[in-house]
Amino acid sequence: MTRNEGWGIRARSAGPAVIAAVALLAGCEGIQDVEPPAGDGSGSAASDGRAVSPLDNPEGTGPGLAPVTGESDRAEAVDLIAKVTTKGRGPKTGYDRDEFGYAWMDTADGVPLARNGCDTRNDLLRRDGQDVRFRSGSDCVVVAMTLADPYTGTTIEWRKQEAAEVQIDHVVPLSYSWQMGSSRWSESKREQLANDPLNLIPVDGGANSAKSDSGPATWLPPDKRVRCAYAVRFAQVAVEYEMPVTPADKRMMLEQCGG
Repeated sequence: MTRNEGWGIRARSAGPAVIAAVALLAGCEGIQDVEPPAGDGSGSAASDGRAVSPLDNPEGTGPGLAPVTGESDRAEAVDLIAKVTTKGRGPKTGYDRDEFGYAWMDTADGVPLARNGCDTRNDLLRRDGQDVRFRSGSDCVVVAMTLADPYTGTTIEWRKQEAAEVQIDHVVPLSYSWQMGSSRWSESKREQLANDPLNLIPVDGGANSAKSDSGPATWLPPDKRVRCAYAVRFAQVAVEYEMPVTPADKRMMLEQCGG
């Protein structure tokens, strides 16, 4: 049984940007505010235009996290977030990262990019990076790239020697999911959440560390322009995995998109 047969069906209306991305591949204490960096005023955070809106990227196979703008798109975002159920956050008792499989496994069946011969971390670096360079003799291991970080709106020139400068964020943190019910999921479903590109974004390491296992009520991306997009992605994961969020998190998510 696939995960879509088992717990919710993800929309498959992939746009051209998502198709191109697939072809290329063959929480913290309080909310910090950062004003958008100087740019062309278009609302695209530190991007060359490759970043895809989460509304156009329901599989998570497209790169980045483009801002959600426009009245109709924000209304669509509010409608999606409204579908998310709520409950109180449970205890963290028994949580261990190993409950979600070993880090960056390529064998979490049922999610895009699984069993493609490249581990999840490198898949994501390759998906979102620009000017990607690989280790000699490899078409998988990324050793250098440029990242337009969606969380801070900055551009990072990343090299593998400074690996922690870019980290892969679980949009819905694994320990958060544990407290919201994944402790009762099957092992395979937890492995899918941990390796699903829908739930994974390469970002600035400092921002990811500050987030820790926070929900949206206590942490949002410093760059205000992508906060609605972040709320949408959080909601997409919650709906896909039939996972509730806390009432406070849902209120904050709605607020970011004008709901």
